[in-house]
Amino acid sequence: MADRSVEMVEVGPRDGLQNESAVVATADKAELVRRAIAWGARRIEVTSFVNPKKVPQLADAEQLTALLPERDDVTYIGLVLNRRGAERALATGRIDELGAVCVTSDSFGIRNQGQDSDESLAAAMEIVALARSAGRTGQITIATAFGCPFEGEVAIARVVEMAKRAAEADPREIGLADTIGVGVPSQVGEMVGRVREAVGTLPIRVHFHNTRGSGLANVWAAVAEGAATVDASLGGLGGCPFAPGAAGNVATEDAVYMLERGGIATGLALPGVVAAAQWFTGVMGRPLPAMVSKAPPFPAPDR
Repeated sequence: MADRSVEMVEVGPRDGLQNESAVVATADKAELVRRAIAWGARRIEVTSFVNPKKVPQLADAEQLTALLPERDDVTYIGLVLNRRGAERALATGRIDELGAVCVTSDSFGIRNQGQDSDESLAAAMEIVALARSAGRTGQITIATAFGCPFEGEVAIARVVEMAKRAAEADPREIGLADTIGVGVPSQVGEMVGRVREAVGTLPIRVHFHNTRGSGLANVWAAVAEGAATVDASLGGLGGCPFAPGAAGNVATEDAVYMLERGGIATGLALPGVVAAAQWFTGVMGRPLPAMVSKAPPFPAPDR
């Protein structure tokens, strides 16, 4: 896969923090966004516009978006689960892209967003239409694509079917999310390949949690099968409040190290990511899960 490139989406400000019990100051979230831009991130999932009672960490969505740097070259993404959330995001005037989510299982959908699987897909397609009518872009992520915490295995055929229907809304891309970190590379490769075949030229984005240690291997398998975009979170923070045991996201610094060393350009400057992770360790007051930001630099800088 040498001489290839992949786009990275920094999801730390939203998915990285949503499961944290200690509320992070809005100013620190804004600083995280600024540092992400400095290390080269050009698509950043900054927050979500959901019920603040359910996700208190992200109750400052409007306040945070008001602090975002004005950059024509950066796409700010806001996660929304319904029309009300989409309207809130668009009203800020600062969100460039709406991130809609549908789910493969009724059980998870009811707990996560109060909708069964089919209802969640219909809502996601409506959100994309709202984004387009407002001159913005919209993406659709299929959550629990690799397994559900309540219903277990998810058939690849089900994911392919949902992807084909989602593509009819003409989103920016289709995302495949391993919400609880159960996927393995062979499964990932097959799913990405089959979904790509089903949706034609529409790009595929992947979102992996490292709950069982397979996150980086899954990233590699997905990129090998043609995934165009990879979500990652600074320091490996993350999780889902509605999915028991869903540990952190793939770490930005770990993914960048692996991909760049493997000849796949990410557009991100690893020293900047590592420095930001070390700063954010202080903000969180504890070591973060990522490995590369704890290890000595390699190759070692010139002395």
